[in-house]
Amino acid sequence: MSGTMPSSLITSIGAGAISLGVFAVLAAGAISLTYIAGSDAIAANKAAAKAQALSAVIPANLYDQSLLSAPVELADYSALNLEPKALAYAAVKSGTTQAIVLPVVAKDGYSGDISLLVGIDFDGIIQGVRTIEHKETPGLGDKVDHKKSAWIDSFIGKSLSNTPLDGWAVTKDGGVFDGFTGATITPRAVVNAVHQGLLYHQRQQSVLYNAPQEQ
Repeated sequence: MSGTMPSSLITSIGAGAISLGVFAVLAAGAISLTYIAGSDAIAANKAAAKAQALSAVIPANLYDQSLLSAPVELADYSALNLEPKALAYAAVKSGTTQAIVLPVVAKDGYSGDISLLVGIDFDGIIQGVRTIEHKETPGLGDKVDHKKSAWIDSFIGKSLSNTPLDGWAVTKDGGVFDGFTGATITPRAVVNAVHQGLLYHQRQQSVLYNAPQEQ
């Protein structure tokens, strides 16, 4: 019995190996394309969600280009409880900044951080506020979420000039903002954070409104 493998079998094995190799390459390529497509879709969804959140706190008549196209890096980010490289977004119309969307984090929520977006126009008047992330108690503290309650809209029209310093508190503390029954800590934290956003806007106004804008 010969130990030599028939040439036909060798050819068959070789062809099979080549086929497997080609299949592996194609499969890897397909997986890579799927991953890239999936990553692109995720990035697009995140961008769309961010654009929607930004537009919720700035009236459409204050900008004529995408809010995402005019980021402003915040220098004194720690004043808003943010991380380095944190970005605000400018509402630009006819090449001029009309308003700013500031991210602010309330560190003293009942169940943890409460992340907010505060839209403020050039005159320091709040155009809108939205809670974008929180862990507050369902049915109580989650009323800071606009999907649960319109309470967050009570900030619209408020400014440092038309609301006295002691007014920036919940009614239980002598302020002008309603609290939540059974959940005072949450609205108290949000009121304080929004107030800090207004103070930051006042201090940094010249920087925020003179930052270079992308077109």
